[in-house]
Amino acid sequence: MFRLKDGRCCKMPLGTICVFLFHHSIFFFHLAHFCGGVSQVVGPSEPVVAIVGDDTVLPCHLDPAVNAADMTVEWTRSDLTPRFVHVWRDGVELVNKKNEAYMERTSLPINNLKLGDISLKLSKVKLSDRGSYKCFSPALSGQASVELVVGVVSSLIITLMRNSEDSSKVVLQCESAGWYPEPELLWLDGEGNLLSAGPTETLRGPDDLYTVSSRVTVEKRHSNNITCRVQQRNTNQSRETHTHVPGKKKSYLAICIFLFVCKIAAGYLLIFCVF
Repeated sequence: MFRLKDGRCCKMPLGTICVFLFHHSIFFFHLAHFCGGVSQVVGPSEPVVAIVGDDTVLPCHLDPAVNAADMTVEWTRSDLTPRFVHVWRDGVELVNKKNEAYMERTSLPINNLKLGDISLKLSKVKLSDRGSYKCFSPALSGQASVELVVGVVSSLIITLMRNSEDSSKVVLQCESAGWYPEPELLWLDGEGNLLSAGPTETLRGPDDLYTVSSRVTVEKRHSNNITCRVQQRNTNQSRETHTHVPGKKKSYLAICIFLFVCKIAAGYLLIFCVF
């Protein structure tokens, strides 16, 4: 029995009361579960590596996954002014808040947002894109940091500098310009073994790109294939080129003896033919 505000009593069957309490307990259980299980913004545990000119993705997702298509999602870089790389609000991108350096180069695919994937797609990566990004949504708990490492790779050239003071050896130089981060240069023989070479010279230009060069002295011998390799360990990138060092040339004395023998043989052959 329930007493109303005007003092009257209202009778309700016991079964109805039980059903009423059961449904409301379920409602409050789900409400408590929802409030205690607000999705969190989760980023990658490792830096993202990209090469200049390529497209890349900065990973970020919601855990547990919920539809983020109607949420506000912000990607920012604190070292920029304005700091906004991409802002998604009410189902559209707010271009007026965006840093000009990222115009027409970022996107949040709507199908991914519906699945709780708020990863940022970045097109035509530039060296200036390297840095720390923040992935954030005001309606959710926390924010995620994503570190982007950008690399630049280039081609290599091997040149024959000069003959060594030892006539049985030659000096080779390998040079490559336009790398980032700073790479290392290695010389390898035909079997892939490291060769002992002079110190690598490294120059950093005003564009932050590195030029590396090194020289090595190798012997002239048959099948002497030499490889120059430039590599970046933190971006797992490498480029290499190969050259062949010819063996020793036959001495002039040996050539003269050979020609002399041929001449004598030709003379005997001519006499034999005449007689």
